[in-house]
Amino acid sequence: MPARGLSTDRPDPVAVPGASTIRAVPQTLNIAAYLFTPIDDAPVLRESLLANALARELRGTILLATEGINLFLAGDADGVRGFVADLHHDPRFAALETKESWSDTQPFRRMLVKVKREIIRMDHPAIQPAAGRAPGVDAPTLKRWLDQGHDDAGQPIALLDTRNDFEVDHGSFEGAIDWRITKFTEFPQALLDHRGDLAGKTVVSFCTGGIRCEKAAILMREAGVENVLQLEGGILKYFEQVGGAHYRGDCFVFDGRRTLAPDLSASANDASARKSEDPDFDRKS
Repeated sequence: MPARGLSTDRPDPVAVPGASTIRAVPQTLNIAAYLFTPIDDAPVLRESLLANALARELRGTILLATEGINLFLAGDADGVRGFVADLHHDPRFAALETKESWSDTQPFRRMLVKVKREIIRMDHPAIQPAAGRAPGVDAPTLKRWLDQGHDDAGQPIALLDTRNDFEVDHGSFEGAIDWRITKFTEFPQALLDHRGDLAGKTVVSFCTGGIRCEKAAILMREAGVENVLQLEGGILKYFEQVGGAHYRGDCFVFDGRRTLAPDLSASANDASARKSEDPDFDRKS
């Protein structure tokens, strides 16, 4: 039985126009997942997760903090699914759901498990997502709202991109609000500066996989912004469930695939760039 959130489907082989061959089916499964859940043994957990990932020949990054887990992994499908299944055996991670895509090559150079103060840095310690989430909207519902131009109550939609400016430049939803932040720690001040732009609208915060827009939505609700929702699973889940409707461009990802199109195909098939090769490296904190 596949791990929760993982499909057993592989992409079909693709015929290359004008060629006599069929492009091979991608063999590397990529997953992204996060969960806000209390963790009080991060150093010990780090060692066990690293050993399991290495034994399954996986690569990527796992971040652990007292607030939860955030991971990006790639490898053989059985290895990835086995790792996630093992995580689900721990009651703290039973609700972990994944977003998946396939690539021709391994997009990560190595396997890292790090203990951090936050699994996504905001520098706003009062925000505790594990204590209560902001309401969410799923991808099919958001698409329907965007099709009709308003939510089910007739309110206009304000799509708020919570990603860094260089990510937004690769693609975003049509008409999305972009506060041109260079790192997520700038979001609280940006909210103070632009809160009035959100009045009278149903605000839907979004990001790559859901983690930043979840923290952002909680912060906005605590700041008194009404009718705030988070896009469940972020852009990647939206692509997976409804494709690229109302979205323009690609979605930047922090690995050797560089960007993903709405069909989840990668624009590159490299290993993750080292600092000397990656002009955006310092902006990815």
